[in-house]
Amino acid sequence: MSDIATNNATVLAEQQTNDGKTLFGFWAYIMTDCLLFASLFATYAVLHGNTAGGESGRDLFSLPYILVETFALLTSSFTCGLAMLAANRHAKRQTALWLGITFALGLVFLVMELTEFGRLAREGNGWQRSGFLSSYFTLVGTHGLHITIGLVWMAALASRVWLKGFTRATLRRLSMFSLFWHFLDIVWIFIFTIVYMLGAA
Repeated sequence: MSDIATNNATVLAEQQTNDGKTLFGFWAYIMTDCLLFASLFATYAVLHGNTAGGESGRDLFSLPYILVETFALLTSSFTCGLAMLAANRHAKRQTALWLGITFALGLVFLVMELTEFGRLAREGNGWQRSGFLSSYFTLVGTHGLHITIGLVWMAALASRVWLKGFTRATLRRLSMFSLFWHFLDIVWIFIFTIVYMLGAA
């Protein structure tokens, strides 16, 4: 019995060590993403006035439209939190439900963003039009790419939860995904404030 207890303790210690390494690696990734977005914000700050004689954000951005986008994404952060609470209770149906709602809200946000990009391009305000638009499309598009990755990750996690239930690895991945999704919401708040609110003022 003592050997079994020793082996179990060893396995548990190894799992905790691996979990710690995984979490450290994930936080290192989040920090590199922070640096990436910081550099994109800095680029936008330098170039936002370089319109090359074209229209500025005041002429191009529709705040009511962007507010709907913002509401969809921030609500998805709330539903993601509800999914994590359900996961911690091992409530499979509720977790899958809240992840599904989070996915739908994230998809609404992404479709609205792509629609806005398409409208700007059709009006002759594509990324190549000016330094301002190049920095705008790069910053907002990079965030949209992260949202796309998050949606794929979310769909994979929801399928895993539904098929395999709540293993230690699944709960760890859900926790990391939740951090990632909330991080994207924080980045969007900065985009909304700096790009859209100040740009449309």
